[in-house]
Amino acid sequence: MILSIQNVVKTYGNYTAVDQVSFDVPKGSVFGLLGPNGAGKTSLIRMITTITGPDSGAIYLEGEKLNERTPEKIGYMPEERGLYKKMKVGDHLQYLAQLKGLTQEQAKKAIHYWFEKFGIEDWAPKKVEDLSKGMQQKIQFIATVIHQPRLLILDEPFTGLDPINTTLIKEEIARLNASGISIIFSTHRMEQVEEMCDHIVLINKGKNVLYGEVQDIKNQYKQNLYRVETQGDLPADFGDRFSVNAQENGAVVVQLDDEAKSNELLAYLIGKQVRITHFEEILPTFNEIFIRRVGETQEA
Repeated sequence: MILSIQNVVKTYGNYTAVDQVSFDVPKGSVFGLLGPNGAGKTSLIRMITTITGPDSGAIYLEGEKLNERTPEKIGYMPEERGLYKKMKVGDHLQYLAQLKGLTQEQAKKAIHYWFEKFGIEDWAPKKVEDLSKGMQQKIQFIATVIHQPRLLILDEPFTGLDPINTTLIKEEIARLNASGISIIFSTHRMEQVEEMCDHIVLINKGKNVLYGEVQDIKNQYKQNLYRVETQGDLPADFGDRFSVNAQENGAVVVQLDDEAKSNELLAYLIGKQVRITHFEEILPTFNEIFIRRVGETQEA
């Protein structure tokens, strides 16, 4: 495991922001840290990055309890960007890279690499405040990864980016992950979770309410719904044999008692000599799972 959170508690006065949270981030994974506003995600990130410490419990990075050397192993891109507006871009990145432990020469080489990669060599003498929001986002990303961290924490990394630059950053995240960097990805966009993450934890009211592999969770919340498209009309007794959830545009959604009944459905249609043009199981989206699980814990 790259990161292990063990029974962590964080309070602010009488308010408990993080309440006995435990989870592990597998090494080499893209791990989704999810939750509604005020759930405790930011408090967790601040503890992981050693900005604050837990009141109780422990956090380990690569098997070692967090210490003064931890920040050099982590790259953190906060949702609220933290660039100094009056500094020149090149000077700013040089300063941040050396803060993360790079020598002056190492920092220069890394800056040159990223400027060349993104085609922004002429940005170095510009002040941060002269860049568009999307351009500043690119610089913030470079500042986050420039020291080649072991763990990368990205909080809403695509905010302010147009589709072209969103794709560019996604490709870089995938490349960094393929090189062995573990990534914690925090977002409210559930379609991005499905696209990018292989594991997730869902935090609500400071507690861990859902944790595991993305595909396992989708299977856990499935409702045995199947979409069937056929050529021609369905048999007259179809509605008597199977529970029709919805029907439109030549397709029917059927809800079965259990997964094994899908073979029974197919056998019935084939036996009736129905030509099947499409058959698939409908798994819940992560947006649906998020809303359902948060709703359950709000009522509890």
